[in-house]
Amino acid sequence: MASAMELSLLNPAMHHHGIAAKTASHLPLLPARRGAVRFRVRAAAAAPPAPAAKPGSPKKRGKTEVNESLLTPRFYTTDFDEMEQLFNAEINKQLNQDEFDALLQEFKTDYNQTHFIRNPEFKEAADKMQGPLRQIFVEFLERSCTAEFSGFLLYKELGRRLKKTNPVVAEIFSLMSRDEARHAGFLNKGLSDFNLALDLGFLTKARKYTFFKPKFIFYATYLSEKIGYWRYITIFRHLKANPEYQVYPIFKYFENWCQDENRHGDFFSALLKAQPQFLNDWKAKLWSRFFCLSVYITMYLNDCQRSAFYEGIGLNTKEFDMHVIYEDRPTARRRGSSLLYRMLRTLNSRGS
Repeated sequence: MASAMELSLLNPAMHHHGIAAKTASHLPLLPARRGAVRFRVRAAAAAPPAPAAKPGSPKKRGKTEVNESLLTPRFYTTDFDEMEQLFNAEINKQLNQDEFDALLQEFKTDYNQTHFIRNPEFKEAADKMQGPLRQIFVEFLERSCTAEFSGFLLYKELGRRLKKTNPVVAEIFSLMSRDEARHAGFLNKGLSDFNLALDLGFLTKARKYTFFKPKFIFYATYLSEKIGYWRYITIFRHLKANPEYQVYPIFKYFENWCQDENRHGDFFSALLKAQPQFLNDWKAKLWSRFFCLSVYITMYLNDCQRSAFYEGIGLNTKEFDMHVIYEDRPTARRRGSSLLYRMLRTLNSRGS
């Protein structure tokens, strides 16, 4: 669930939340500029294993536990009783069960069932990665794993709570939790290549949960999953065209991986259509504009803080974010994204 990564700047006290992400033809992706930090992947001896965790510390080998901050992926919870009312077909006559039935069959097909299979290339690439890039890449895997696991927990609970109210919607949530668990497990296996691991059981109990009302969960997660699609497919296509920056094989999986994000986004689109009160009045339109701006700004700040990662795979961070925002405008129905795109374009032209 890409949402956990992008939502982290929004103020929980205000109960808002949002996020989003397909590929590129209108805006060229630029490589990292000259003068930007570059990293070389040297064929060197395997990095020494990180020091063992202290007794009593969470099982995240070789590292301290994840620090909470504004830019740390968060775990989310919601009003499950309200969710049950929203998806009760006797109460909500707007529910299009035929559409949900079709989506359920799509999820049951499980197109990526055999996609996430590792090979020796993973460990070999990790052993070659040295210096700052190695540290930055570990952080990328750690944050991505935490974000996907956050989605797994939320979707799993929704699947459990909605089972009696709307079995079809509940099963879709359960199948999405399957996808998120698969992603999180794959990323955590990646951490093992660097002699690290996240204790996901510990995270489940120890992390704080941020509450958002159901409508904000819908806004945010719809945008999050669609943004995830555009980010993954953009990175995949960039590295396919520039294989010299393919420092780790996980990116080769992004083409199929992004289709999971796209299917999740399509499901949340159907959920929103079934709740017209979340879309059609003036308040809903203001909220959607707010979420678009908040989500994209958060994404931009997150990425700028970690520009060395994107430069390490040959991307210009600002151009990458502007590309994602530009391509995702149809998803966001142009509510605020065009304004933000122009703002970022101006900043970039000034060399900020």
